[in-house]
Amino acid sequence: MLVHRLEDLLLAVVLALLVLLGVAAASQEFSNTDDLIRHLTLVVGMLGGMVAAREGRLLSMGTIVQAVPARWQSTVHALAGFVATVVCAVLTLAAWQFVSQEAATSSALAFGVPRIALQAVMPAGFAFITLRLAGHAAAGGVARVAILAAAIGVAAYVGQLDGGLPAIRAPALVALAVAILFGAPLFTGLAGIALIFFISVGDPIASVPLDHYDQVVNPLLATLPLFTLAGFVVTSTGAARRLVRLLRAWTGHLRGGPAVVTVFACASFTAFTGGSGITILALGGLLMPILMDSRYGERTALGLVTGAGSLGVLFAPCLPLILYSIVAEVSIESMFLGGALPGLLMVALACAWGIARSPRAGSGRRFSARRAVVATWRAKWDLLLPVVPIVLIFGGFVLPVSAAAITAAYAIGVAALVNRDLPAGGRLVEVFAECGLLVGGVLLILGTAMGLTNLLITEHVPDRLTLWMDAAIDSPWIFLLMLNLVMVVLGCVIEIFSAIIVVAPLIVPVARAFGVDPIHLGVIMLASLELGYLMPPIGLNLLMSATRFRRPMFEVAFATLPMLAVLAVGVALITVFPQMSLWLPHWFAGGAP
Repeated sequence: MLVHRLEDLLLAVVLALLVLLGVAAASQEFSNTDDLIRHLTLVVGMLGGMVAAREGRLLSMGTIVQAVPARWQSTVHALAGFVATVVCAVLTLAAWQFVSQEAATSSALAFGVPRIALQAVMPAGFAFITLRLAGHAAAGGVARVAILAAAIGVAAYVGQLDGGLPAIRAPALVALAVAILFGAPLFTGLAGIALIFFISVGDPIASVPLDHYDQVVNPLLATLPLFTLAGFVVTSTGAARRLVRLLRAWTGHLRGGPAVVTVFACASFTAFTGGSGITILALGGLLMPILMDSRYGERTALGLVTGAGSLGVLFAPCLPLILYSIVAEVSIESMFLGGALPGLLMVALACAWGIARSPRAGSGRRFSARRAVVATWRAKWDLLLPVVPIVLIFGGFVLPVSAAAITAAYAIGVAALVNRDLPAGGRLVEVFAECGLLVGGVLLILGTAMGLTNLLITEHVPDRLTLWMDAAIDSPWIFLLMLNLVMVVLGCVIEIFSAIIVVAPLIVPVARAFGVDPIHLGVIMLASLELGYLMPPIGLNLLMSATRFRRPMFEVAFATLPMLAVLAVGVALITVFPQMSLWLPHWFAGGAP
């Protein structure tokens, strides 16, 4: 549809502007663009959320609905869609109230752009998402119109309320919980809890979009779409093939060399794309034939590719690291450093297992110095990509947002001008739109979670949780063991981004009470969530691998069990030895852990 193409194009243009302004902000001449960059991040988030809603790809716990008998699935889906539509309609009203209040004191951003013009994207975006949630809620046109009309009616009723409705709190929360379990977008659950509380006590609902706005225009949050864009650009080019050729040229002749190629390729790709599912889809078709040609068993090869897809989450500039640093209020630099050694440990363990499972006769390939040099030369620009942000940030040359923008510009420039494999025209717009879709889904959750977090803080929930756990648990090791188990389960059933946003604000104060450093806590959380990707029966990597290789879910889960056990050992070591996470951050800071 023309409207969809225009929507994708607008999202691509805003992302491109974000890159240009981020690069320009490295110069003193354009240092006043920071506020505009932050508001463009808000625009990217809302446009991306609209596209995600259009495609039915808002982050949710949708895998649970698969357990419902087929004859009930359409009914359950409609009920979940109705609840989500109602919440989003009320959120639209709240966003309109917030923007109306802001209009009276609005100012201009860089280049004279009115602040209110960019803030207005919030009610407009939530309105579009409401329409699309209603459209996806049911198959028939009449049912869709009825759901939308009912949602608008509820929002209109809430808008004219004068006072609280305490009686609605319990039934509304139960309905919301059921809807989330059966596939309603997670952001509607987070926003819904806060909205239900405020409506029940008669407080202004505009505070929910206010918290959303404050969180999304966080000074560091622009790094999220910019690093993600760099990863999506790399994924769309021939970089994967060049990287695999390079690794194979240097290690393919060794026993276990193909396993090392698989592990390093997957870890590198996940570090930039931020999602292990994307890595399996992008690299699976390249790596499986290499392993099979090297006489690996089919089950071993399947388990290795599926398990290796979850590696890379702990390496800079992976999205979960950035997200945790923002939510937990830890510096990005510290998290990048803190994840490095634990990430290498996980990679080393995966390589060791791959080597142990390799055919004793070796791969049959011979080392060719010429082939290795040629492969290295052809991949030289790709190899420099992760070096760019690390040098810029830790060298103190630019701030993280500019470093992220320069990294994205580097990825685009190299693909367009050097390797000449950057997608053109509509395909390039699709790459940008796909990036915006992912970012939009994450930012919707991040923003609405802030409203819930502030509500919980107001109600002293983290303090009460800390007191309760302090009384119930007398050892930090028991606390960390429980954290591992909870994070693994969460990693199995919901997206890593959602888990970080929801859990980190609650767990960080508790961890501090037990003397656990926030950097170490973050590494443990991410490593455990990474392990959850491989947990039967519905771990994300298992689903992606079953889809990509057209294998039954049980077969993939069984093939992945050895890798799951190996990586579980890594998570245990990371948990028990905090020095692994803390040594580099403290060394760079000039102290001792």
